[in-house]
Amino acid sequence: MNSEAISQLFREGMVLLSVVGGPLMAGLLIVGLIMGVLQSATQIQEPSVGAAPRIATVVILAVFLGPWMVERLAKFLQMSMERMAG
Repeated sequence: MNSEAISQLFREGMVLLSVVGGPLMAGLLIVGLIMGVLQSATQIQEPSVGAAPRIATVVILAVFLGPWMVERLAKFLQMSMERMAG
């Protein structure tokens, strides 16, 4: 593989990483903002109060989006291996 093909594969991998990780990061951002506002309003500064909803958000999103994420990553891996072999 030449350097142009490698850089194109790297670029596609970074885009895929953004697409696959984006929903998780967006969910964490939304829940983190809501929990931050609630903690500020109620003056509860316990770290575990904010961490538990974020962990639950990641688990729920991973359960629902996991098959789609794995499918996208598997297709990319297969395409990458075919390009390297060919």
